[in-house]
Amino acid sequence: MGVFRQRPSAVTNSSATSVIHISSAVAMQELVKRAKLRLLRMHFEAKVGHLGGNLSCLDALIVLYHRALAEPDQFVLSKGHAAGALYVALWSKGILTDSDLQTFHQEGTELAGHPIPASSPHIPFATGSLGHGLANAAGLALGNRLQNKPGHVYCLTSDGEWQEGSNWEALIFLAHNNLSNLTILIDENGIQGFGTTAEVASLDFLADKLCRFAVDVDVIDGHDLSRLESALKTPSRRPHVIVLRTTKGKGISFMENQVAWHYLPMSGDQYRLAVQQVDCQ
Repeated sequence: MGVFRQRPSAVTNSSATSVIHISSAVAMQELVKRAKLRLLRMHFEAKVGHLGGNLSCLDALIVLYHRALAEPDQFVLSKGHAAGALYVALWSKGILTDSDLQTFHQEGTELAGHPIPASSPHIPFATGSLGHGLANAAGLALGNRLQNKPGHVYCLTSDGEWQEGSNWEALIFLAHNNLSNLTILIDENGIQGFGTTAEVASLDFLADKLCRFAVDVDVIDGHDLSRLESALKTPSRRPHVIVLRTTKGKGISFMENQVAWHYLPMSGDQYRLAVQQVDCQ
C-alpha cells in the first residue's frame, strides 16, 4: 500500500538558474505573477479559452521548471488543454520567446491549443486526448531505467482525467515496476468540462485510492509555492504522486470555481479586470 504524507510548509535557500535568477520566495512570487500576466495576454490575444485549468496548474509548472526540473529530466503534460501554462513556463525559462507566444493558436503555429511534439524538444508527446500522458510518462521512466539513463520524469494530469481507465492501468504498471524515477502531479481543482468531478463521475477521495498502490502520496496546497518546492524535491524510493489541491481560475475573481471558464475566452473588459486583479496580488 502507498504512504500518505501531508507535508509541512518549508522554504529552502536553494536557487535555480534561469532567465531570472530565483533566489527568494519573493522573487518566485514575482515570477509567478509575470507568468500569469503573460498567460492572460496570450489567451486574450489568441481569443481562446481553457483559462480556468491553465490558472489552476500554472503555479506548479513555474515551480517545477525553476526549482526541480533540470537536464536530463523530462516533463509530460497529460492535461493537454493546459498547453498555455506549459508554453508560458517554457517562456519563463527563456526556451520560448515573446514572438513564439504571439503565434499561440494561430494558423500554422507550432504552439497549438494542445501541445504537439514538433513545437519543441521539451514536448515529447501530443496530449490532446486525456488519459494518455501518464502511460507515456511511465514508458519514458522505464526506458530510462532499462538504458541506465539518468534523469527524472514528471507528469501532470488533471483530476477529471482519472476517470479514464488508462490512467489506472498506467498506475498499476508504474507501481509494479517501482518507477521511482517518476513523479505524478494531479491538478485537483474539482471541475471538468461538464461540471464538477463529483457530479460527472465522483472520484470521492482520490488520494485514498492512490494510497492502495505501491506509491508515495502527498496532498498539498497546489498554490503554496514553498510547499510545491518541498514536495517536488523530496526524494522517494517509490513512484511519487503529488495531489495538488487547486482552484480553477485561481486569482481571477469571476473565473474561480466556475465551470464556464473551462471554455470561455475573455472579452476586453474581462481581460482588463483580470490583469488588474493579478497586479494587485
